[in-house]
Amino acid sequence: MHNTAISLIELGAVFFGLGILGRLAWKIGISPIPLYLVGGLAFGAGGLVPLEGIEGFTELAGEIGVVLLLLLLGLEYSAAELVTGLRRSWLAGVVDLVLNAAPGAVVAFLLGWGPVGALAMAGVTYISSSGIVAKVLGDLGRLGNRETPVVLSILVFEDLAMALYLPILTAVLAGTTLLGGFTAVGISLVVITVVLVIALRFGRYVSMVVDSPEPEVFLLRVLGAALLVAGIASQLQVSAAVGAFLLGIAISGSTAENATKLLEPLRDLFAAIFFVVFGLNTDPRSIPPVLAYAVGLAVLTTLTKLVTGWYAAKRQGIARMGRARAGAALVARGEFSIVIAGLAVAAGAVDEQLAALATAYVLLMAILGPVAARVVEPVARAVQRKVGTPATT
Repeated sequence: MHNTAISLIELGAVFFGLGILGRLAWKIGISPIPLYLVGGLAFGAGGLVPLEGIEGFTELAGEIGVVLLLLLLGLEYSAAELVTGLRRSWLAGVVDLVLNAAPGAVVAFLLGWGPVGALAMAGVTYISSSGIVAKVLGDLGRLGNRETPVVLSILVFEDLAMALYLPILTAVLAGTTLLGGFTAVGISLVVITVVLVIALRFGRYVSMVVDSPEPEVFLLRVLGAALLVAGIASQLQVSAAVGAFLLGIAISGSTAENATKLLEPLRDLFAAIFFVVFGLNTDPRSIPPVLAYAVGLAVLTTLTKLVTGWYAAKRQGIARMGRARAGAALVARGEFSIVIAGLAVAAGAVDEQLAALATAYVLLMAILGPVAARVVEPVARAVQRKVGTPATT
């Protein structure tokens, strides 16, 4: 059979399979990310039926998936919201960083992956999944709860931290010198500052450049701008993902809302391919040796996120039940953790087992997160009844 025909058949099977897995995930109330990863593991190197001949398309589609993930994340925030959230949550954000980055770094050192592996694993265990958290809060009807702004402010802090972390990680993975690393950080800080200033003072002009009354033209402009900015950012060693995130921040108002509506289906499609590609590049036989570490990290970082949310909500005067809900909402890890692991493994600067550990860890956390958010309230009420503490919200 002709190579093109085989590639089309394989791609068709991948897309159709993703549709089935996505439907199954939402039906049972979990994020589809774990199932996409499992699908990739099943059909990649060492899997049941390895796919061949579609690597070029899937690799590029995966990169576009990362760009769209970060672009839409940026569209959710205005520059003013980012600044306000940073002022409100910086101390809780620092606590979150220390508590949740440390376990990943320690495990990397224990496995002998050195400082580079430790830096990558610190990012994997640190950042919560904004997508999963937002979906769970919406499904549970908690968007109007008192603790929700606290949760969102922590997510804002994490996203800004990623805007600094990713350029540093990219520079380290590229093997730059100490001076090169400082240069990358400096460029990143300058770019972030400039974008925030532009977004605060001239955001409407950025929106006007990409806006259009015709949906087709609007989609082409926004997508084209995102890919251009991501490519330029990558050339400047700032990271393509960060470039897309900053562009999203600069687009505001109705333009941001319309862009989100138009791009969401594309984001979901390409993001699904990204997770599958990560799974395809991970040999499932490499997971058992690191599974115990993944389980240990899952248990420990579930507790550290609970502590983070509790502390942050307590600082805002929220009652105990709200503190527990805030902590549980932050448990899930997902897209960012896989993005970080993907960057590290693709650069060839870390042990290949890092991909296996990250995959197993995200599989666990993407399931544990929604479950924790659902059960925390009945569990907390049961504990309160047992100790005789009045149930408060």
